[in-house]
Amino acid sequence: MQLKKLPIGIQTFSKIREDDYVYIDKTDIALKMIEDYQYIFLSRPRRFGKSLFLDTLRNIFEAKKEYFNGLAIEDKWNWDISYPVINVNFAKGKIESRAELDEAIIRTLKNNQERLGIECEEVNSVAGCFEELIRKSYQKYKQKVVILIDEYDKPILDNITNPEVAKSIRDGLVNFYSVIKGSDEFLRFAFLTGVSKFTKTSIFSGLNNITDISLHKKYADICGYTQNNIETTFKPHLKGVDMAKLKCWYNGYNFLGSAMYNPFDILQFISNEHIYKNYWFETGTPTFLMELIAKNNYFLPNLTSIKVDEKLLNSFDIENLDLEVILYQSGYLTIDTVEEDEDGDIIYTLKIPNKEVKASLNKYIIAYIYKDNTLRAKPLSKALREQNPDAFRDALQSIFTHIPHNNYTKNNIQNYEGFYASVVYVYLQSLGLDIIGEDVTNRGRIDLTVKMEQAIYVIEFKIDGSGNALTQIKENEYADKYLSDKRDIYIVGIHFDTKKRNISTYEWEKIEK
Repeated sequence: MQLKKLPIGIQTFSKIREDDYVYIDKTDIALKMIEDYQYIFLSRPRRFGKSLFLDTLRNIFEAKKEYFNGLAIEDKWNWDISYPVINVNFAKGKIESRAELDEAIIRTLKNNQERLGIECEEVNSVAGCFEELIRKSYQKYKQKVVILIDEYDKPILDNITNPEVAKSIRDGLVNFYSVIKGSDEFLRFAFLTGVSKFTKTSIFSGLNNITDISLHKKYADICGYTQNNIETTFKPHLKGVDMAKLKCWYNGYNFLGSAMYNPFDILQFISNEHIYKNYWFETGTPTFLMELIAKNNYFLPNLTSIKVDEKLLNSFDIENLDLEVILYQSGYLTIDTVEEDEDGDIIYTLKIPNKEVKASLNKYIIAYIYKDNTLRAKPLSKALREQNPDAFRDALQSIFTHIPHNNYTKNNIQNYEGFYASVVYVYLQSLGLDIIGEDVTNRGRIDLTVKMEQAIYVIEFKIDGSGNALTQIKENEYADKYLSDKRDIYIVGIHFDTKKRNISTYEWEKIEK
């Protein structure tokens, strides 16, 4: 049987339909969204299918019925009406100043003028030309206008390490987007996509009538592939693949609906003949995140279970960057659970979505912050697999010996227990191991729990003379949490000497059940 072609790198809906590429039908979601709202914002991580969905919307509004044969929307949409569509795409290239932003917008508006057969008089005014284009399109086509904006925030994110430039570009975008609100009488629909949701006091200040559907349950599956998609549409392409392993590697993104796969990962995995690699992660280097982690000496074990409130939805702010929010919005963290606390506030628990992100993010941290390669982590997993705690100690000592001296200059991070815990955590996470940082028990918190196939390791860290780590594990009965587990249990107490910046005392015991 001839397999359908894979739409790798193709974001044009018409091409996918004309050439019979694999297509996951999202038109039922699109129809519901169009019927429910007029102004919409959607946040999703990069390479998650936002651009293709946007182009699908364009073809719907332009009444390209021939591309929708057999799709959910085919007999539910009025194809006799065609709406003028204004397309704006900030995904291409990098904008590095307010002047470059204005030039890019003017070029985009010119392209839309040519496509719609309209000539604006205010050709050198961003807001003026945009408003004129909307009004004249409405007048010419006798239909309200549709506006589709892709990667609305990319010009800001490209300059986020330079706050002054980022703020200048933000102001330019506010000037541009505020036209949408002022043109309400001429508009049928407006849809903006991006990675980050900025605070209402910044970029959305001129567009406060927009609805953010990023965490609306009925639109949760708007981008990405579900498990059902993998087991049906992609089944012919995945013969012989261990589905549990595939799920472990690439599934796990949660937007309050189905657990989702990043489309880029699946398409690349199939194209590369079922080789497991960090496809999505390698397409973008999170240097900015590394700078934030290093600058703030972030306690990395927290990444296994972060709790945030609804700031998650709208707290991205140039003046006050929140690492957890950035990690979530950019796809390095996802929602694990949602609960309501005693005060009625919604609390989200976040986690790393899958093995790809877990391993590759931590490998990048090791290379960027600790200036090391991850091969040094290999003896750690070998020691834990073989249940050899002494070999585990030797591997850790080697790792701390090789952390460059300049990591300790201009700061005193070596004086904090969190530094040592973070180093151990990140090397173990780079191996894709099952780890819990700050593991909660009824008697306190375990610094680090590592779950292997045959054994569980309960680890406590101390610095200098701050108490006995192994004694603390015993007195607080930390291991009791896992006594019902069939696996062997080891308790490990590790003491660090802040002057030597390495292990001073290392004790371990195997729990007798």
